[in-house]
Amino acid sequence: MTERDAQASAATADDSKRTPPAVAVVGAQTPGNVGTIARAMKNFGFEELLLVDPPELDPDGEAYGFAGHAREDILPGARELTFDELVDTFHTIGCTAVTNEDDRNHVRFPFSTPRELAERLPTVEAQTALVFGRERVGLTNEELARIDEICSIPASAEYPVLNLGQAATITLYELRRLTLDPSSTQLPDVERVRAPEPLLERLYDQWKALLVELNHPEEKRAKTMRMIRRVYGRADPTTSEANRFLGVLRRATDRPDRGDETGTERNRSSRE
Repeated sequence: MTERDAQASAATADDSKRTPPAVAVVGAQTPGNVGTIARAMKNFGFEELLLVDPPELDPDGEAYGFAGHAREDILPGARELTFDELVDTFHTIGCTAVTNEDDRNHVRFPFSTPRELAERLPTVEAQTALVFGRERVGLTNEELARIDEICSIPASAEYPVLNLGQAATITLYELRRLTLDPSSTQLPDVERVRAPEPLLERLYDQWKALLVELNHPEEKRAKTMRMIRRVYGRADPTTSEANRFLGVLRRATDRPDRGDETGTERNRSSRE
């Protein structure tokens, strides 16, 4: 085995050890918010829910009612722990709407957006926990001072504060690439295959024929065709789309009234 093969093998082994971040909720007061977060975790492939000073989670109450299918595994499997245990065990990422504007105070600065975290965390091998705070005050300065890094969602400067369930859902959505293979989602494959160039050239020829049939000013036809070519070039039409356009253009070029003398006169009058 070459040195490069050994490094690749080691990297693969390291990747296999990585686990998705846990989700920690500190001091939530409303059981429904805990259920909402559990549901978002289920939506985006997160599994481990950690609770610090949680409210009572009655199986017949709000938390389980809001949790959807997460009531079957994530919510009943949630682990309660202290804040000390949380920061001593995990690489913690505290989520807050309020950030310091510069590096004179490192309680809430520097910060990353959820999208920036999604780019960086795949290269970090550590037990990681995303930490969300209380509904009204979030995480305190004392708690944030003990957290490893800060995450904040870009929002309107006039009203940047999201509620707990919203903040968690947006963050987990942005980080879904850490947990979900794109092929495992409910969305179809969105890869587009551009129609072959000979078919597109036939489409352009049909456009030229239509411009002639419409008596489009001859001196403007070349410019119009360049515009049409650029529009289709940006659109990357598929074979099916190109064929559909081609069929419509043929029908427009071979108009039903071409052999109708009355219709021809009517069209000639309208052009004049």
